[in-house]
Amino acid sequence: MTDPHQPSPPLAVVEHPAYGVLREVTPLASVLLAENPSPMTLEGTNTWVLRAPGAEECVVVDPGEDDEEHLRRIAGHGPVTQVLLTHHHHDHAGGARRFADMVGAPVRALDPSLVLGSEALAHGDVVAAAGLEIRVLATPGHTADSISFVLDGPGNTTPTVLTGDTILGRGTTVIAHPDGSLGPYLASLRLLTELPAGTAVLPGHGPELADAPAVATAYLAHREERLDQVRAALGRLGPDATPRQVVEIVYADVDQVLWPAAEWSVRAQLDYLRG
Repeated sequence: MTDPHQPSPPLAVVEHPAYGVLREVTPLASVLLAENPSPMTLEGTNTWVLRAPGAEECVVVDPGEDDEEHLRRIAGHGPVTQVLLTHHHHDHAGGARRFADMVGAPVRALDPSLVLGSEALAHGDVVAAAGLEIRVLATPGHTADSISFVLDGPGNTTPTVLTGDTILGRGTTVIAHPDGSLGPYLASLRLLTELPAGTAVLPGHGPELADAPAVATAYLAHREERLDQVRAALGRLGPDATPRQVVEIVYADVDQVLWPAAEWSVRAQLDYLRG
């Protein structure tokens, strides 16, 4: 879910894929783009299909919305051994139950209410499936249940992390207040800066990026800049200004159709500053 006010960060690697086309990004990960474009989802949701070279089974990350055509396309690249969710938003998880029924695979997520036929995930867990090791990082902030996956397996020459909406391929993410929170989000970005240099980012929306620590560092700088803008707006409006009033100043150059999404992040920023 992208912040509508932000330019694209640097480090984009390749052109984003076409709808319905499975494209290999690394020897272990391929992407299938869901046809659900919007101002909040960029070109659409990235569904990731993970498997070791030569493995028959695969792991699917974020099957997307309850769109039967997209779900059947994903199923066609199975058999699927597990379905993993980065967070609960419908553009990532809305089709998980239907997809699980379609392919006969369990669903795992941090939020137990999303789990089907297995156990909830926790920070530090390692999912061993499809010849891979997938390490779970709790990265709350965009939502309380947001997680990322560090991917490893045979033939993997580049460290890789799947970030859901914590880091996007273009722009920066909305803090989905009140479920999301800025303090945890900043901590999650700091955690991602500790990954090895050159760790590739496979995001939930937009193209892959080349260096997770560099992008996370840029995101942190952006958040500090945004907080300064909100502080300046409060200086004009007074300390009790509403989120909407702040949005009207900070997002004055943005199409007003996007202001409700901007207001989520501003609420999170005000909570952080007033906390």
